[in-house]
Amino acid sequence: MSYAVDFTTVSPIGLESSPVVDALAGLRANEARYFKNKYDHVFTVVPASEATEIIDWVHDILKDERDIVIASPPLEATEFEVEGVRWAYVFYESGLSINVLYSLDDAGKRAVGFKLSDGMEIPEELASRFKFARQKSKLAGTIRGSYFTIKNAH
Repeated sequence: MSYAVDFTTVSPIGLESSPVVDALAGLRANEARYFKNKYDHVFTVVPASEATEIIDWVHDILKDERDIVIASPPLEATEFEVEGVRWAYVFYESGLSINVLYSLDDAGKRAVGFKLSDGMEIPEELASRFKFARQKSKLAGTIRGSYFTIKNAH
């Protein structure tokens, strides 16, 4: 069952098993607000059990590009296209959010972004590989983020 994320009334629907549920819900709402304001796109997620293709695509990119395997179970995911860019998001029980920005034009930008919910530790599989910058959000508190550029075709 899909869920259109409401960024005016932050809800933990679908994320209840996370130890940082409120911060993760705020992080998800922050992403929803960004896409609504920038692209007039409604950010809609589905449970991980209904999003295996999306999650597999994201995990394949992580494994192929940087030999990263995420330990936390995924809770939700989404995939959509806006202005020639394929976006995929996976939200994990630990409070981690991973997004893939993949331009459909071969000369466009392609990257993987990591965002950590307020209150969560940096996952071991990312801690030694990335430095995380801090960003304040009214919806999510302090978000820590990092990214890498995708080199290969996926």
